[in-house]
Amino acid sequence: MNRISALFLTLCCSSPLMANVYIAPFSGYGFGASEFNVYSTQNNDYGTVKVSESEHYGLMLGINTDDLGNVYLLYSHQTTDLRSNNLFSPALLTPIEVDYLHVGGSLYFPVKRANPYITTSFGLTQMRPGDAYATETRFSMALGTGIEFNPTSRLAIFAEVKAYATFINANNELFCNGHSCVWNVQSDIMWQGQANIGASLKF
Repeated sequence: MNRISALFLTLCCSSPLMANVYIAPFSGYGFGASEFNVYSTQNNDYGTVKVSESEHYGLMLGINTDDLGNVYLLYSHQTTDLRSNNLFSPALLTPIEVDYLHVGGSLYFPVKRANPYITTSFGLTQMRPGDAYATETRFSMALGTGIEFNPTSRLAIFAEVKAYATFINANNELFCNGHSCVWNVQSDIMWQGQANIGASLKF
C-alpha cells in the first residue's frame, strides 16, 4: 500500500502532469452481492450468507492522460450487514464494513461535453465484521462503465456502474476470533455491484 501511494505521489509531482490531477468524491449503492455457501463450525448447520445491499461512499485521486484516459487510486467504504438464509438463526449474523482500495484506469470516448467511458481496477477488499472477529483481506478486481459530463473545463459530473470480484478461495475458514472460526466458506468469488454518482474537480 505504501509503495502504491509513493508511486502515485511521484507521478502527481511531475510538473507536466500537475494540470491534469483531479479529485473525485462519489457515493452510491452496493447491490447484488453473491452468496457464500457455508457451514457453521459451531453447530454444523449448512446454508448461505451474503453481504446486504446498502449505501456506500468513496474517493478517487487521479491523473488524466494524453490518450483520452486516466489512472487513479480509489477508496470505497460500505457499512452493512452479513445475513443468512433461514438455515441460520438469527438471520442477521453480524454487522460488517467492506472497503475497496484499488488502482485503476479509464478510457474515454468523447462526444462533445459527454464522455462515455470504460474503467477497470485491481487491489484489495477488506471485510471487517463485528463481534470481535478478525478482519479478512482479499485480492479483488473491478470492471465498469459510465458517462461523464463537463459543465466547465475543471468540473465534471459522472455516473457509473461497476462489478467487483473478490477472490475468497474455496474451503477457507473465515472470520476467526482467536479461539474458533464461525464459518467455513465454500465459495471462490464474492461478486458485488455498485451504482455511483460523483463529481470530479481538476487542478
